[in-house]
Amino acid sequence: MPKSKRNRAVTLSKTKKKGRDHKESIVNSIRDAVENYNSIYLFSFENMRNQKFKEFREQLKSTSRFFLGSNKVMQVALGRSVADEIRPGIHKVSKLLRGDTGLYFTNLPKEDVQRLFGEYEEYDFARTGTTATEKVELKEGPLDQFTHEMEPFLRKQGMPVRLNKGVVELVSDYVVCEEGNPLSPEAARILRLLGIKMATFRLHLICLWSPDNFELFKEGLEFSDVESS
Repeated sequence: MPKSKRNRAVTLSKTKKKGRDHKESIVNSIRDAVENYNSIYLFSFENMRNQKFKEFREQLKSTSRFFLGSNKVMQVALGRSVADEIRPGIHKVSKLLRGDTGLYFTNLPKEDVQRLFGEYEEYDFARTGTTATEKVELKEGPLDQFTHEMEPFLRKQGMPVRLNKGVVELVSDYVVCEEGNPLSPEAARILRLLGIKMATFRLHLICLWSPDNFELFKEGLEFSDVESS
C-alpha cells in the first residue's frame, strides 16, 4: 500500500539566521577585548585554511583573542571616525579593515607577535583559481603512482591515459599547469593526487594600535590612508 503524502516527518527545530543579535554580540565582544588586552593588531591572510588557523588560535589562547568576520561589523565595534571611535586613535585600525583581514588582541610584547606571525607558514593543496607556483608536466609513459582503478577518473580530468597490462600510462606528455596561470578544477584535483602542494597559508601584520601608539607594518600604506576622519 503506498504511503500517504500526509504522513511525512516534520522537524520542529529551525536554524536561526545570524541577525542583529549576533552582530551586536560580536560588537560587544570586540569592545570588551579592547578593554582587556594591551594591544590590537590588524592582520591580513592568504590561502586561509580554517583548521590550521584554529590550531594557531588555540596556541595563543591564553594570551590573545582573534576576530574574523564582517569587516563592517568590526568597524562599527571600533568606530569608523574620530567622532565615534571607542578609544583615541583606534579608528585608524577601522579604516584599514578591508578585504581578507582580521583583528588580533593580545598581551604579548610586539617582538613576540612579529616573530609568531613572521614565522607562520602552512603548506596545503591549492584550490581552483589559485595561481600555479610552478609548471607541472608529466612525461609519456607509465604512471606507477596510480592504480588501475584510477584510470577512468584520470581520463575524466583530461589526462590522455590508458591501461596497458593493468598499468596506467600516459600516451603523450601532459602539462597539468603552467606557472603563473590560475588552476582549473581538473588541475587542482590532479595536483592533490600527485601530492604537490602549491598553496601557502600566511598571516601578515598590517598595523598595531595600543593606548599610546599606532604603527603601520605593511609596505605601501601611508599614514594619509588612516589620518582622515
